[in-house]
Amino acid sequence: MKPLVSIVVPFYNEEQSVRPLAERVTAVFVGLPEYAFECLFVNDGSTDGTRAELDRLAQSVPELRPIHLARNQGQSAALVMGMRRAQGAYVITLDGDLQNDPADIPKFLELLKEYDCVLGVREKRRDGWRQTLPSRIGNAVFRRFLGVSVTDAGCGLKGFRIACVEHIVPFNGAHRFFGVLMHFAGFRFVECPVTHHPRAHGVSKYGIGNRALRILYDLLGMRWLQKRYVPFRVEGE
Repeated sequence: MKPLVSIVVPFYNEEQSVRPLAERVTAVFVGLPEYAFECLFVNDGSTDGTRAELDRLAQSVPELRPIHLARNQGQSAALVMGMRRAQGAYVITLDGDLQNDPADIPKFLELLKEYDCVLGVREKRRDGWRQTLPSRIGNAVFRRFLGVSVTDAGCGLKGFRIACVEHIVPFNGAHRFFGVLMHFAGFRFVECPVTHHPRAHGVSKYGIGNRALRILYDLLGMRWLQKRYVPFRVEGE
């Protein structure tokens, strides 16, 4: 039986991105006949036509499993919900704005044969300084404050073995700390350079004002968790 790969993508008011992203993911797996795949596209309480587009597309794409959250709860909630419903041996996360490139997925699957988790690093970011500056500051603080070397915590393209999912603590903003949580749990992670495209539709939900202070606040909580975290493994698994 082919290994199943679960592609998890959060969407919030990004109806124009749904079909192009599904087509690009499908095209990648046409070139990976040794794998099967499923797409868990999570509608995070969108107020545009995202829900209708997901349901419409699911009728013609059997691999697509739409998930609709009852209300908007944020990127972390959408990602964790999708990851917890994943049925694959591997889980790949992507942002829903088309800035991540599904063509990088084969590199991640190859690395997941050796590592538990793969973290994407955007080599040539196509964002403005309002997005890149707080990201750079946050990444530097992560390394200094938590002692975990994560180059690009905000990159949406990440890969996991399914065993990693139960070790992800769900909270608002958790997606920035997935790599840190893997470190706490004793999993091996590796970073991988990825392509970054300019935003094709919509506007960014993040900037200096709504991210920098939140990251610093979250860091205090992660520091506490680092001291209290209890990693566990079942013998023989």
